[in-house]
Amino acid sequence: QVQLVESGGGLVQPGGSLRLSCAASGSSNSIAPMGWYRQAPGKEREVVATISRSGTTNYVNSVKGRFTVSRDNYKNTVYLQMNSLKPEDTAVYYCNGLFDNKLYWGQGTQVTVSS
Repeated sequence: QVQLVESGGGLVQPGGSLRLSCAASGSSNSIAPMGWYRQAPGKEREVVATISRSGTTNYVNSVKGRFTVSRDNYKNTVYLQMNSLKPEDTAVYYCNGLFDNKLYWGQGTQVTVSS
């Protein structure tokens, strides 16, 4: 069983920055494809960014140029650096990963962008 734990969320003003972390632990030590998703109240969950085992990244158009996903395989941690935050970025952000062909989700961390 793999456990994913997100951290780093909080309240930030428009234009500010946050860095989210997702730490993986459990029986698997493999490098997994991972992603960040978000869900705003009343809306469905959407993918924000993904990173492959080799480090290839993809982003939803609305965050390109503002968000950066990266990973530290030694620490089994994936990050989401969020810059130039907008109120529209307000959501619960979830980390997921595919370990041994099984999909795991974290509990989520709240990001609120408000003046």
